[in-house]
Amino acid sequence: MKGIVTKSTGSWYTVYADDGTKLDCRLKGKFRIKGIKSTNPIAVGDHVIFDLENDKNTGIITNIIERRNYIIRKSVNLSKQTHIIATNIDIAFLVVTINNPPTFTGFIDRFLATAEAYNIHAVLLFNKIDSYTEIELQKVEELQSIYTAIGYTCIQVSATKKTNIEEVKRLMKGKTTMFSGHSGAGKSTLINAIEPSLNLKVGEISKQHKQGIHTTTFAEMFPLTMGGFIIDTPGIKGFGVVDFDIHEISHYFPEFFKVSSKCKYNNCLHINEPKCAVKEAVEHGEIAASRYKSYLQLIEGDEENYRVDIYG
Repeated sequence: MKGIVTKSTGSWYTVYADDGTKLDCRLKGKFRIKGIKSTNPIAVGDHVIFDLENDKNTGIITNIIERRNYIIRKSVNLSKQTHIIATNIDIAFLVVTINNPPTFTGFIDRFLATAEAYNIHAVLLFNKIDSYTEIELQKVEELQSIYTAIGYTCIQVSATKKTNIEEVKRLMKGKTTMFSGHSGAGKSTLINAIEPSLNLKVGEISKQHKQGIHTTTFAEMFPLTMGGFIIDTPGIKGFGVVDFDIHEISHYFPEFFKVSSKCKYNNCLHINEPKCAVKEAVEHGEIAASRYKSYLQLIEGDEENYRVDIYG
């Protein structure tokens, strides 16, 4: 039988079968010893083949159908291992907040670079715009200007005021979409505004640390009444990138790739090389300094300082 994984709790997986039934499945033993480095060999969004167990109420996953794409990051506790957040995604929405909690440019750029690397269309949702000061709204406009110029779709939204929710829904119709971002960025509230019948649990912001309190423990996929699926993911503090070749990182920054053919050297890393078109574009304000800083941090393998707000 075939089905799609809609929830993973570690040892058991919720699978929606092609015939419309829903059942819990576990992995066949050999699945865990095939050299899969990920902490989760099967992820939400995976299309799988499974056999019914004797009780007919549970199943055993025997195979995974080749993924169209996936989004992945380093595992938080096991730095040498990776964690696949979700697979077979049409659009990855990153929920960005300027405050409570702040989403820094380094985090945004790592998410976008990973989406580029794995061929996933990414959209930035600037959430909570109804709660910002004039200065914070100006920062939203500045960030939106940077990413719109690159070619990314950016939408200002408010889950509580329903601002631009219909615009987001038009993008989602009939597609499999994933929502990601920091804890407290408002993912669950936003999803509830899009599909009220889901009634996802909503957390609060820690006043002491201005960070969200985790409400989503596992990634989970839900069907939408307008067609398609939505994947809610646990809030993440950091986004460690996986297996980026330093010579390919600039390919994941579209505005870098666009001008890099004008560099003097074909293998230019855009750091110290003479006549580098990318550095010249940064100097002339054609490429945002924040993006170049994020690029350098990826080149250097800096897994800490990208969490610092370089945008002021």
